[in-house]
Amino acid sequence: MIKKIIGFCETLLITFFVVSMVFTFCFATYTIDGESMESTLSRGDTVLVSKIHLSVKQGDIVIARTDKSVTLDDSGEITSKKVVEKLIVKRVIAAEGQTIDFDFGRGKVYVDGNELREEYASGLTHLDEGAFTGKYPVKVPEGYVFVMGDNRRNSLDSRSSELGFVSVKDIEGEVIWRMAPSERFGKLD
Repeated sequence: MIKKIIGFCETLLITFFVVSMVFTFCFATYTIDGESMESTLSRGDTVLVSKIHLSVKQGDIVIARTDKSVTLDDSGEITSKKVVEKLIVKRVIAAEGQTIDFDFGRGKVYVDGNELREEYASGLTHLDEGAFTGKYPVKVPEGYVFVMGDNRRNSLDSRSSELGFVSVKDIEGEVIWRMAPSERFGKLD
């Protein structure tokens, strides 16, 4: 009987250890604090994030922690300035090597010359926030992505001079699942 109890305790400890390691190194949960991704994600939603992102691609919803604004100077060279650290959740609109352009008059976004079909976007993209004013189209440098919130009217994103491009190294993971609230539980695309 004691051997069974010891065996059960060992199994329980090993299981706890394995689950702890998986959640420490492979997954994390975050609670959304803001409206920039509405209606895809709302304030108070809890999401599961995969820390194992082999490559970041267009359309991924990512969590990033950054303390710099990365833009281009007048000659097209990357320039970076220190800003207040922020944790952001945004959608990757263009990955490294892709070219992003806008028709702000019509609220349209183009990647590599193709208009994006953005069923997820709330509102049209009518505004540049100073990051690349007068410089579009812009090619995303190697090691960076161009991100935007789905709520285009209320998002501090790559259009802003306070953020600009986001380094792939600053991405903590890809949002893969909404855990709460229960009525919106499910996989995110």
